[in-house]
Amino acid sequence: MEPLRLLGASVKKGQQHSPIGMKRTERICISVPSDLLAEFDKVVMDIGYPNRSKALQDAMRAFLAELKSSKELSGMVNGAIVMIYEHGKPGLVEELLEIQHEHDGIIAATLHIHLTEEDCLEVLAVRGEARQIRELADALRVKKGVKALRAVVL
Repeated sequence: MEPLRLLGASVKKGQQHSPIGMKRTERICISVPSDLLAEFDKVVMDIGYPNRSKALQDAMRAFLAELKSSKELSGMVNGAIVMIYEHGKPGLVEELLEIQHEHDGIIAATLHIHLTEEDCLEVLAVRGEARQIRELADALRVKKGVKALRAVVL
């Protein structure tokens, strides 16, 4: 699998100057599953982004804004954590269940749906301190095999 290569201006670590008014740009290299890259490239073309770099920058900003807004919440909240994960990944289901059991005081209910032969969707209805819900979402989000996770609080 070829890593996604982001093209654009780059600077070497330690370079101290950049053109006036331009922010420093770093060149990175990441690896993504080929089906995810194909879907991303289609969206990039459909929307009319000039390149992957611009689209990825927008996606990163949206991700950071979502996390920042969730970190600003406090007090008792209600909501849902929705995730899609690969149920066939060895050990993943057990890890996810262990995390859920560690946070069972804030999980009111769960819903499990088999989407495909490979993927499941799980919805956790949650009620508790915003900090606890963030911790639960973060613990689940970082597990290898969790393809997507969204925490919604109301």
